[in-house]
Amino acid sequence: MSGLPEEELQSRGNSQPWLEQMRELKETAAQVSAARGNILQAVREVLGDHGVQEEKREEILQLTQAAIKKVLENYRQMPDWALEAIGAAIDKERTSKSYGGQGKKTWWLPPFGFSSANPPETILQPRIAPGDCWPFQGSRGHVVIRLPEQIWPTAFTIWHISAAVSPSGEVSSAPKEFAVSGVDEATAETLLGTFTYDVHKEIAQTFHVQKELPRTFRYIKFQVQSNWGNPEYTCVYRVQVHGKTASPNDHP
Repeated sequence: MSGLPEEELQSRGNSQPWLEQMRELKETAAQVSAARGNILQAVREVLGDHGVQEEKREEILQLTQAAIKKVLENYRQMPDWALEAIGAAIDKERTSKSYGGQGKKTWWLPPFGFSSANPPETILQPRIAPGDCWPFQGSRGHVVIRLPEQIWPTAFTIWHISAAVSPSGEVSSAPKEFAVSGVDEATAETLLGTFTYDVHKEIAQTFHVQKELPRTFRYIKFQVQSNWGNPEYTCVYRVQVHGKTASPNDHP
């Protein structure tokens, strides 16, 4: 199930990126759904091992099941349009230079060591692991993402690794304050909201558009205005753009 009305599915039926997105969402939802029983059984065993009372145990299991259901709903209702696999790309002419400058194949990024520089396309990949991020110099920079289709953006999800898995034990290079805008193919920008990524919360944080949209957009600009204290560089792991495709008489 996609969680969308039948007439909306029909209006998008010829969209290849949409079909690819729905295929990936269905596969992920199926995997989570199939693992539900194993997850609940594992939680039940852990609670039993720690001597949690039966009444409290059942309450926790119910909350766990509700959380799994919410995850499934999010996958179905919030597709990600900033995936390279379905046609998203980086507008390099309107994107900050990667940390290390032009013409350098390798650079030093402590604490991950000497490695190949990651291009901005890294933020369009689903992989989240230490060092798999796009770095730019300083605490201010931006990237413009070309979406596979015109969409009504509704929310954005920003990812960064946690301090717990960081080899250095800290995440000062994470974005902090940032703005997101819809951009046309010339230079005009429509501010969709200003937000703050909190490194003390979940590694994936979703932010909803803060104003009513005048139209759809093909380009989205993610502009970092500060980071969490690293004076040399900022590292962006993943930017997801949620929303729905444009169709006649369609409006979020």
